[in-house]
Order: sequence, then structure tokens, then C-alpha cells
Amino acid sequence: MAAALVGGAFLSATLQVLFDRMASQEVVKFIRGRKVPATLLAKLKTWCLTLNKVLNDAEEREITDTIVKEWLDELKDAVYHAEDLLDEIATEALRCQVEADFGTSTNKVHNFISTSFNQFGRKLESKMQEVVDKLENLASQINAIGLREGVEGRSSQRVPTTSLVDPEAIIYGRDDDEKAIVNLLLSNDVACNNHSAGVIPIVGMGGVGKTTLARQIYNNQKIIEHFSLKAWVCVSKEFDIPVITKKILEAVSPQKHDNTDFDKIQTKLKDYLMGKKCLLVLDDVWNEKYDDWELLSIPFKYGTSGIRIIVTTRNESVASIMRPIQIFHLNKLSKEDCWLLFANHAFENGKSDAYPELKKIGKELIRKCDGLPLAAKALGCLLYSKLDVEEWNKILKSNIWSLPNDGGNILPALRISYKYLPSHLKRCFAYFSIFPKNYLFKKEELVQLWMGEGFLQQHNKNEEMEVIGAEYCLDLVSRSLLQRSNGSKLCFLMHDLVHDLAESVSGKFCFKSEGDNTNKIMDKTRHFSNLRTKYDIPEKFTALCKAKNLRTFISLTMKENDKNMEFYLTKKVPHDLLLKLRFLRVLSLSHYCNIELPESIRDFKHLRYLDVSYTKIERLPKSICMLHNLQTLNLSGCEFLAMLPKNMRNLINLRHLHISGTSIKSMPIHMGRLQCLQTLSKFVVGKDIGFRIEELGKLSNLQGVIVISNLQNVINSTEALEAKLKDKEHLKELTLEWDAANEIISRSERDVLNNLQPHTSLTKLVIRNYNDTGFPNWVGDSSFSNITVVHLNSCRNCSSLPSLGQLPSLQDLFIFGFDEVVTVDADFYGSGSYTVTPFQSLKILRFKAMSKWEEWSPYHREGKDEGAFPSLQELYLEECPKLSGSLPKHLPSLTKLEINECEQLETSLPTAPSIRKLQLRNCNDALLKELPPTLHDLTVIGFKNLESLPEGVIDHNHGVEKLFIYDFPVLNSLPRPTTLKYLFIRNCKELEFPMYPFYSSLVGLIIEYSCNPLKSFPLDIFPKLLYLEIIRCSNMESLSVSEGHHLTDLLQLKIENCPNFVAFPSGGLSAPNLSELEVSNCSLLNSLPENMHTFLPSLQFLDIVNCPQIESFPGGGLPSNLISLRISDCKKLICNRMEWGLQRLHSLKRLAFINNVPDCWDVESFPEEDLLPTTVTHLYITGFGNLRKLDNRGFQHLTSLQYLSMENCPKLKHMPEEGLPVSISHIKIGKCPLLTKRLQRKKGKEWRNIARTPFIEIIERNTSKKANQLSIDGESRRTFVSRFL
Repeated sequence: MAAALVGGAFLSATLQVLFDRMASQEVVKFIRGRKVPATLLAKLKTWCLTLNKVLNDAEEREITDTIVKEWLDELKDAVYHAEDLLDEIATEALRCQVEADFGTSTNKVHNFISTSFNQFGRKLESKMQEVVDKLENLASQINAIGLREGVEGRSSQRVPTTSLVDPEAIIYGRDDDEKAIVNLLLSNDVACNNHSAGVIPIVGMGGVGKTTLARQIYNNQKIIEHFSLKAWVCVSKEFDIPVITKKILEAVSPQKHDNTDFDKIQTKLKDYLMGKKCLLVLDDVWNEKYDDWELLSIPFKYGTSGIRIIVTTRNESVASIMRPIQIFHLNKLSKEDCWLLFANHAFENGKSDAYPELKKIGKELIRKCDGLPLAAKALGCLLYSKLDVEEWNKILKSNIWSLPNDGGNILPALRISYKYLPSHLKRCFAYFSIFPKNYLFKKEELVQLWMGEGFLQQHNKNEEMEVIGAEYCLDLVSRSLLQRSNGSKLCFLMHDLVHDLAESVSGKFCFKSEGDNTNKIMDKTRHFSNLRTKYDIPEKFTALCKAKNLRTFISLTMKENDKNMEFYLTKKVPHDLLLKLRFLRVLSLSHYCNIELPESIRDFKHLRYLDVSYTKIERLPKSICMLHNLQTLNLSGCEFLAMLPKNMRNLINLRHLHISGTSIKSMPIHMGRLQCLQTLSKFVVGKDIGFRIEELGKLSNLQGVIVISNLQNVINSTEALEAKLKDKEHLKELTLEWDAANEIISRSERDVLNNLQPHTSLTKLVIRNYNDTGFPNWVGDSSFSNITVVHLNSCRNCSSLPSLGQLPSLQDLFIFGFDEVVTVDADFYGSGSYTVTPFQSLKILRFKAMSKWEEWSPYHREGKDEGAFPSLQELYLEECPKLSGSLPKHLPSLTKLEINECEQLETSLPTAPSIRKLQLRNCNDALLKELPPTLHDLTVIGFKNLESLPEGVIDHNHGVEKLFIYDFPVLNSLPRPTTLKYLFIRNCKELEFPMYPFYSSLVGLIIEYSCNPLKSFPLDIFPKLLYLEIIRCSNMESLSVSEGHHLTDLLQLKIENCPNFVAFPSGGLSAPNLSELEVSNCSLLNSLPENMHTFLPSLQFLDIVNCPQIESFPGGGLPSNLISLRISDCKKLICNRMEWGLQRLHSLKRLAFINNVPDCWDVESFPEEDLLPTTVTHLYITGFGNLRKLDNRGFQHLTSLQYLSMENCPKLKHMPEEGLPVSISHIKIGKCPLLTKRLQRKKGKEWRNIARTPFIEIIERNTSKKANQLSIDGESRRTFVSRFL
């Protein structure tokens, strides 16, 4: 009757894979051919079976017994070796099969197979014998280390929970949760869903506070008064129904019950509960069996609807089987509450203010807790009464698992979740350790990686591995070991402490490269990840040679923004190091822009997953088609890749081919032979047999996203039908694309499109460059009930839009380039009688480039205007020059409206009570007359005749906070706002900038090519200003500020192309938080702000460009926190460079000397000794017309230099005599012809001076932008405009 919860040992799943492999057809045939003695394989199986019997005991004991752990690690290593050997057998058999299938001569192939198979077998036999001997040796040690068979895991030593509340304990951050659950428990409506007993599960990861919350609710005064009976039962892992029932009975009845007869116990419980209000708490429930719960809950069904049950569990599946009223997912604590809990346990009476240093460290420490109250409490208790800063710092730098006593009770609380995982999930869970903390896991990527590693167990051949992998993800989420990212079904996160647990259980078999730790890698390591840096040099990977049996090499990045950066990987990795790692199954080199794959990649015969996405790779080696095990090939974003190898059809196990964002113009022949293919993100239709659209028809498993292009090559509708798109139920996003250059009206295209009708499960449809005059009926048919996105692009011959209004789930509609459409009429809303409100779910509607469109007919029903578009949030009308008449009158959900280049549209704007953002560009003045009062952002562009904005645009009745005004040539005044925070003025020359306090709330201000009357800008009347840019204001002469006024909020200041600008405020610019200052093209300015070193202490970025009158830096020099300095075309300043005092700037990392003016730097040798500080990591030298050599003395002390760029130095010939600093990892040379000639690889006279540099980039043709537009690599600088948008 007891349902014990039993997890499988980590290795059990791997051993099961081994057993399945031994029984597989290819291995059996291999043995029959006597390539490996059958007795050897039998011994392998025998020893594996023997060892499997003690795995549970070994895994239980490895936590505390180092000898057992070492033994288990040796066993894992041996089992992995065996798995690799059996995989070699299967791979060899697969290779022979493919060569036989595609061979030209049967006899020749048969003879070749026999010869190669015999050679292969002889090599394999000795390797197999080594593994068998090792397993035999390990089996002989079982008795010596005391391992036992049949142990299913020892009983947990956890003390049972009770309902008693500690009267001195303070509960933080759970008031709202407690209130919500108490209200639900007391509600009379909880039984309305046929719940005779209302079950409320509290679900969350271990240590998040489920029991604590349940205990608070149990002892809540309202609960005590409402329920006449209460019972608290700690269930834990063993779901013993008679025992639990008896505990409930003893809690609700005053008598002692010695009877062990389950029937009598259950009957008595029923009698006691009859007609009573009872609250039952079942704490720490793990059992997922519905039948067990049904049996336990029978007595509750005899009572009234007054019975309530709170269940605490880590597993959502447990909660679901109970048919709950509502599941409460208990979230992490906020940072503030987590700190209060920690401080309460770490400091006497929780008072931390007396220890500011400890408080600062403590704030860092709670990041380890990541909102987990158990961890906050444990760390606080650990540090209680310890006032030594070093002790606190030691804990801060420690892994949570290496803390004394396993970090309090954090480890046992979380490890139990791992302990009871099935063995197949244990492998998947441990694999997370190679990813960084806070990494965002995409489900599709994760499943394909697990598949490549061989973690997904198929119980029968009809099960798709992708479906199995998705179930694994959901199972880990259900068990609170993974979390959905912001509710997404496709992305996941892992709690930091759970990630620490994954690292703990993965041990030495998984390794994550962080900083310089690669020297710690071990020979047993199987899975390796590398966090990409700008330049990944050889030294970072040298130690990988120790891990000769490595299965995984993955390059990762943490930040989404980093994916737009260029990363460089030493060529020694793909061309040397990786070639020694012949057991690789997963290889990811994505985002390295200099990657090339060698032909020797064919030797990676175990490879299942290959990712070179977002690289600049131009070609794939032909030998890639010999990777017969390959399942995933990711080439997404390889924009320079124009073709695939012709023998791709040999990749018979390929399931996912990602080629979106490539330049592939044609497909390899016979793609239809890839019967396993599920993902084919792009298919280019050809004209000849083997390249036609019929190849898609053979790919019955296609799913996800596909773009089908060059549809003009489909000759007739019958051919289109052979694509069988209607049968592809799992295809979700479909793009149908004709050649844009084909402008011939084809009467057959409608028939072709008709026969390309997809399955109704489609969610997104895009049609481009369709040339017929109308659409087939399926486009817009309401049977496509799942479709959320429709984009119709450049259908230039269509005179009417398809009927799309009856698509019930449509949320995003884009209509572009319908040149022949004159009227959008009733057909657009849905043909025939309206069964539903047209466009009921539509949120985004865009019309663009509709050159003949004149009228948008309103939606009518039964002679009355009704509300189409009830959910529309964003409406865009762009480049519709003839559109006039009215727009939809009432859009209740609209928040954003943009009307651009619609000169004839004079109607009033729609009634939109929720609108926040409005843009009007090159439109009729009439649209400005009545603006909605709810506006937050207003952009108005190109109103050529307006001298002033209409009354009420930004008065006190409007809450406009952001105002963009472009191209108002005669505008002379602005209204007086009260709420404006951001103001952007461009090309409004006659505007007199308002100097009154109504603008005192401004946070950001840009004035560009505007405000001719403006001569002096008074900074102090804008006390909240954070960002200020003044650009191309021809009469602006100075900035001013009242004496003693401090601009404490100002962060960024830019003065650009102001030819009459001569002065900063007298006495200096006191802006203590200013971080960025740029002054460029101000020809009369002769000095920077005075006292910069004291008045601008936070300045980090300083750019001085083409200010020829500046002779020196201010007295006291530059601010000490400066990180980046760019000086361009400032001849007088340069002449005094030895007085700059850059050596005093210990934070300076990036220096750029850039010149457009000939002979601005009239030097032959650079840099001079002691000119540059030792901290410089990036140095840019551009436009030195007379420079002949790089000074050896100036470079000797630059020991931090990583990047050196030299461009447009036509006379430069010599590198430093003693070579460049060893720290340099990247050199870029452009338009330096004499030096380029001397740097020829191995032959040039200067080659030896740069030969050891990992990345050398030499640009011989003129491709660079103007020097003053050069961006300094690695700077993290957001422009002011981006903050506006």
C-alpha cells in the first residue's frame, strides 16, 4: 500500500543505452562477422549487469565516502569508453550502409567494406579488452568498499515537519501569499467546481518556503476560528496511505487508535469528518500516482464542502493529479525581503547599520541566495556573531556547497530533488553545469543538444526524440528544477543554487571555462563549455589536450547584445586541437567570425550536433557529408555561405538543418532523401529533377519554420501539389516567396498558390512577390484558427485584399506594396455573413507602400457601425499618398498610431482612450487639430508651413513626456508644457528655444540644426537634465551656469559642429556624475572645461575631435577615472602631448589618435617613451601621414595592450624592434602599403615581430569609413537617441 519514491542511479540510463546497443542489429551483425569475439562482448554485458546492481548504493554513499566516489568516477569513465566503442561499431556499420546505398559498383563496395571492416575490428578488439579488464577490476572491489546490491536509497534523515510556529520567528515577504490562500480557504465558492474537498497545492523549489507558508496559514487566527478540525501530516517521500490516514484520524479525533485494519481506520476517519469543517495540511508530497491520491481522499468525499486541503510539493505533476481549485506557485523572495531575512539571522536583532563593511558584503552575499529564504537563513546563521570582514569575504567567494556543514541545510534540501530524479533526467540535469548561471535556455536548442549527447531514450521507434526531449524539459520544470522565463513556453532559467547542485553532481565530467581555469580540466572530462571573449587565444585551450575523450565543445555568450559583436577564435582550435578530440558528439563554434572548417572534419565520426551559426564561413568542406551520425547542422546567420555541399543526401540521420540568414541560392540534389529531416528553415526551388519542389513532398516529418523561395520555378499547379504542404501538420511558420525581379503577371500563380495550401495548424503565413491579381480562397479562411501572423509583401498586381477578418487568432497583419489596391472594402473584414467580430484578436496592423489606395471603408453590420478591431493596439499607415476619407472611428485598445507620408488624409484621428504614442510624418496639418489627451510620446515631422504647434498639443490637459519635432522650417515657438521629460528638436532653424521654467522637468534634450537665435545655453534652468546634445547650431557660442551651481544629474554632454562655440562655463563645469563628454568640430573653442580633474570626477569617455584651437588640457590634467580618450585633428593639442600626463590615468584602457588633416601628427616615430600609460588595452593609430616606425621604447611598457589598430599610415614601414608586447592578441592594419608588404607571412622582414600574435587582420583595399567615424571596439556606449526610443 506504501508508494515509495525511488530515483534511478545516474549511470543506469547510460548502461541501458549500452545494453540496447549490444542488442542492436548493427552490433549483432558485426559480432556475427567475428570482427570482435562474441565472448568479449558477453563479458562486457556481464560486468555491466553486475556493476549495475550496486549503483544505487554507490550513488547514495559517494556524498560522504571519497573512496566510493573515486570508484564511481572510475566506473563512469569506463562505461563512457564502452559507449564510445559500441558507437564506433554502429557508426562503421552506418558508413558501410551509406556507401553501399550510394556506391556505383556493388562488388567494389562489398570488397572495400570487408577489408575496412576487418581492419576496424582488429583495432577495436584491443580497446574493448581494455574496457572489459577495467570493469572486471572495478567489480572485484565491490566487497572491499562495502557496496550492496538492491539498495534503493536510504531513508531520508530529515526531521518531520510540524505545525508549530516559532513565536520569535519573523516571516518576510509572504503576507500577500498568506492572505490570498486564507481568503480562498474561507471562501464559500471553492466547491463550485464539483470539489467535495478543496485542494490548494503550494508548489515551489526546495527551500523556497512552502512549509513555512503552510505553517503560517495553519496557525492564522481566521483559520483557527473557521475550522473545527485541523490536521498536519508530514508525508515526505513514502506515500503510505494507511499510515497517512491513521495520522489524520489521530489528529482530528481525541482518541488513540491502535487498530491497523485500513478499512476500519478509513471508515472511522469518514465518520469524524462527516459534516465538519476541517483543514488538512499534507506537507512535502512527492507521489504522482493518481490512484493513490484517489484512495487516500475517499473519506474526504463523504464530508461537506467544508473540507480544505493544503498540499506542499516541489512537483507540479503531484499538484495536478489532485484536481486542485488553484495551484499556488511560490516565487522567490524579493531582494529586499531576502536581505531582511539574512540580516535578522546574521546580526544581533537584525541591526546591520553598525557594521557598514559587513552590510556591503552581506548585500553581495544574498545574491548567492537568489531569493531562496532557506539559503538566506542558512548563510545568516553561519555568519551570526562573526564580525571579521575577512571571514565574510571568504564566505562570499566560496561555492555554496563548500561552506561548513554543507552550507547549513541548503544542500540536503535541494539534493533530495536530484536524488529522486529518474536516471535519464539525472544526466540531463547534470549537463546544465556546463552553462553559466543565469543562462537563458531555449527549449529547441536544449533538446537538440541532449539528443546529440545521446540522453534521450526512445522506448519504441515511433517516438520522436524531439517530443521526448520536450517532455524531459517539462518534467524538470514540473519538479521545480527549471523555471520558465517570464512565462515563456520556449525558454527556461535555472536558479543559481540549483545550478550549483548541477555542478556538484556533475563532478569532474563537466567543465565550464571561466577566466584562466582551464588548467584544472581533467582527463575524465567529457563535456566542455567556453564563455566567448573578444579574442580566444591558444593558451585558453591548451589544457584541453588532457581531455582526449571529450564529447562536447560548446562556445557560449551570456548577453543577447554580445551576439552582435565579432568574436575571434584562434585557428589552432578547429585546425589542430579539435582534431585530437575524435569522440566529439557536440561541437559549437557559433559567433566566431573567423571560423573555417577543415576537410579533416570527416574524422569526427561520432558528431551529432554541429553549430557554426553567425560566423563568416564561406564554404563547408565536402567531407562534412561523411558525418553520417549528424543530427543537427546549424548554419543560421552565415550570410557569406552561398551553397551547401552537393552530397548532403548522405547525411541520412540529419534531423535539423538551420539555414535561415544564409545566402544559399540553390539546394543540393535529392534533399528529399533526408527522411529524418524535421527542420529545414529554407528551401530554394530549382527547375531540374532532384531540385524541384517535389523534394519537399518526400520530407513528411517537416515541422517548425520554412521559407520556400524561387516559386517562379514551379511550372504548374500539379507540381505545387507534390510539395504536400497540406499534410505537414507540424509546420508552424510558412513563407512563400517568388523572385522579386520577376514582374510578369502570371495567371498560373494563383493555381500554384492554391495548391501550396498548408495544414490548418499553421501559426504564421508570409507571402512575398506574388504576381497574380487575386488570392485563392484558403488565404484568410477561418479554418486557419491558429494563425497569429500574416504578412503579405509586394503583391503588386493584386487589386483587392484577401478576406482576413474572420481569422479568429490573427494578431499581427502587415500589408505592403499592393500597388493596384484602390479600396479596402467589406471583403477585407470577411466574405459573406460575419460569424465573429472582424479582426477580433488583431493587435498590430500595418499598411505600407499602397500607392493607389484611396479609401478605407468602415465595417458595417445590419446598417450600424460596429467595432471591428476591438483588440488593436498598434496601427501604422505609411506611404499611402492618395488615402483620404475616414479611418476606423473607435479603437478602444489602441496604444500606438503612426501615420507617415499620407498627405491627403484629413480625417480626425480615431477615438482611442488608451493611446500613448503618436507619430505624424509629412501629413496634412488637419491631423494635428485634435490630439488625444492620453498621449505620452508625440513625434511630428515635416510640417513645412506651421509657425507654431496648435493650441493644446502639450498643455496641462496632455501628459506628453516625450516630444520629437523634425523638419519644421518656419516653426518659431513651442507651447509651455508641464510634464515634458524628453525633447528632440531637429531642423527647426527659426525656433526660439524656450528659456522658461516650464521645461525644468526635462531629463533629455537634443537640439540639432535648429534654434538659430540660440547663442548661450543656460544649463542651470534644467536641473533634472541627464543627457544634452547640441549639434549643428551655427550661432551657439557658450554654455552658462550660475556660480556655485552643481549639475548633479547630468550624465552625458555632446557639443558637435557648432562653429561659433567658444566657451564652457567660466570657472569650470561642475557635473560630478558626468560620464561622457564629446566636443567635435568646434573650430573656435580654445579650451576644455576648467578643473576637470575635480569637477568631473566620474568622467569615463572623452572625445575631442577637430578642435584646432585647443592647446592643452586644463590645469590639474584629466579626471583620474577616464577609461577612453579619443583625440582627432587637434594639431595644437598634439604638439603639447608630452605635457598631457596620461601616466597618471590608472583607469585608461582605450586610446585613439585619429587624423583626417594631413600632417596633423608630424612625427616619424610613435609613441614616445612614457607618453602612454601601462593600463592601455586598446590603441588606435590612424592617419599619421609621416609615420615611419613604431617606437620600441614607447611600446615596451604597454604590458596590458591587447588590441592594436593602424590605418592610413602610408609611410609606415617598421614595427617595434623588439616586437610587440606579448599581451597583444589582435592586430589590425589597413591602408599601410609599405608595412603590409613587409608583413608577408614568413617572408616579410617584419613578420617575425607579429608572428606570435593570434589574430592578424590586414586590409589592403579601401573599405574603411572616414577616420573620425571610427568606433572603438569594445566600448559599451549607448547613444542618447537610443534612450529616447
